[in-house]
Amino acid sequence: MVTTTEGTELYIEVQHFYGRQMRLLDEAEVGAWAATFTEDGVFAANAHPEPARGRAAIEAGARQAASQLAAEGIQRRHWLGMLEVAPRADGAIVVRSYALILSTKLGGQAEVRLSCTCDDVLVRKDGQLLVQDRRVFRDDLPKG
Repeated sequence: MVTTTEGTELYIEVQHFYGRQMRLLDEAEVGAWAATFTEDGVFAANAHPEPARGRAAIEAGARQAASQLAAEGIQRRHWLGMLEVAPRADGAIVVRSYALILSTKLGGQAEVRLSCTCDDVLVRKDGQLLVQDRRVFRDDLPKG
């Protein structure tokens, strides 16, 4: 059983992890962002036909997206909130959250581009949290 103090500390640690991870993505630090996944990590989304498996594949997909956004003059911001954090007996941490993705075209107004849910399994490696498995479900698409 997790005490209130342990739960609060874990919740804060997870929030800091996501703050850093999303900032890396939004600042197009793709290699550093991909390094927040395990080597065998999985990134699956109901918007993609197949999951990206392995850190290299996750990085390649993010790099392609970042290049396209830069070419279009679009700045993305990812906001994760409403976190539900649950430690598992095996030491992994299950995190469910809501994600809003904002887009701002150079000279334009910010707009909410997507609304999603995100289900993650986080693990510790050398004292650092890493994403082992991420499942993103866009609200405008079927979940399955």
